[in-house]
Formats: sequence, C-alpha cells, structure tokens
Amino acid sequence: MGDRDYIGFATLPEQIHRKSVKRGFDFTLMVVGESGLGKSTLVNSLFLSDLYKDRKIPEVADKLERTTTIERKTMDIEERGVKLRLTVVDTPGFGDALNCDDSWKVVVNYIDDQFRQYFTDESGLNRKNIQDNRVHCCLYFIPPYGHGLRQIDVELMKRLHQKVNIVPVIGKADALTLP
Repeated sequence: MGDRDYIGFATLPEQIHRKSVKRGFDFTLMVVGESGLGKSTLVNSLFLSDLYKDRKIPEVADKLERTTTIERKTMDIEERGVKLRLTVVDTPGFGDALNCDDSWKVVVNYIDDQFRQYFTDESGLNRKNIQDNRVHCCLYFIPPYGHGLRQIDVELMKRLHQKVNIVPVIGKADALTLP
C-alpha cells in the first residue's frame, strides 16, 4: 500500500486521545452520609486540597430542623498535562433530622435533574461546549455504629444503584474495635 492509499484512520485512537487530554475531563463525585462520618476529611485527603475551608459548622439547634441540601464545589486539577474538572457534590443534612425517611428524595432528584439537563444539552444545536454535570460516582458513608444498615441506607442505595456507581464507605472505620 503506497502513500496515496493511506487514509489515516490507523492513527484515529491517538488523535482522539490527544484531543481528549487537551480538552480535559469532567468528573462529578457525590458524597452522601450523615454529619460527622469523615466525608470532608476523605475528599480533602483524596484530592490533596481544602475544599471545605469556608464551611460553617451548624449549631445543634439548627440540625434538629435541618433538611438535606445540595452543595457543589468545583476545582480544576492538572496532573502530567491531563486536566480534570472535579466537582464534589455534598449533601449536608442527609440523615441528620429526627425524621429522615424522605432524605433520599433530594439526592435522587438532583441526580435525575443532571441527567435531564445533559440530555437536553446533547439534543440541542450547540453541543460543542456542553459541561457534563452528571454524577459519575457516589461515595455513600455508612455509620459504624448500630446493628447493620438503616432503612434510609437501604432505600437510597436501592434507588441509586441503576443511576450512578455507588461506593459504600464505612465512616470513621478507624473507631471500630474487635469484640
């Protein structure tokens, strides 16, 4: 095969790789679990950052009536020329209220909204600058105390497992002792 017969699709994987590395990647990590299980500490340790430096710790009285909210923090990370736009979605208030039976609804609705928004953007005419805010992974923190999973843990994982990758994490696992 001579130079005239060469089309160039043999180098297509390298071209796609170069283009992707130049543009960078979006990654959205959601952390879910009740307060005090080490969510912020783990995220800060994983990404060698202080993502929550401006966070205010709520008073005990505020926690009694607290509902689950969604907080997003975005940071750009570059390692060996590869750019990553990391978005950490936190859910303060999850499981903290006295009646937390419906805490999972806020989390599921947020994930569904991100899928809907991405689909709308992909279906539009200008698809060049679409930002991917879909949740790619959910770190679900399970309390180390009690006798197994609570109903809210089971309910949330049932509703999320087909939408997002779930990584169960036993929070404060270093506090566990052998019987």
